[in-house]
Amino acid sequence: MKRWTIIFRTLSNINRLKIIKLLINGRKINVTDIAEYLGISFKATSNHLALLKNLDILEAQGTAGHVFYSFNQQLPKDFQKIIEVILR
Repeated sequence: MKRWTIIFRTLSNINRLKIIKLLINGRKINVTDIAEYLGISFKATSNHLALLKNLDILEAQGTAGHVFYSFNQQLPKDFQKIIEVILR
């Protein structure tokens, strides 16, 4: 029950949902480009990305001094279903 409370609290933020929607189709994007897309600060974007990464919703891969984020396609099926319903 605690896990789902944390998940729903994390998914209740519009910017986090926008990040998921941006990345769900397999794109890999760095923090700067995500912040620009959202129209919010680099720091705020980094905080949102950290929360999503801590729940294993996103994966991060560092390359050439940049970190690129992508949607974790290996999420548990129940979790994926919830995200699909929310993003409809």
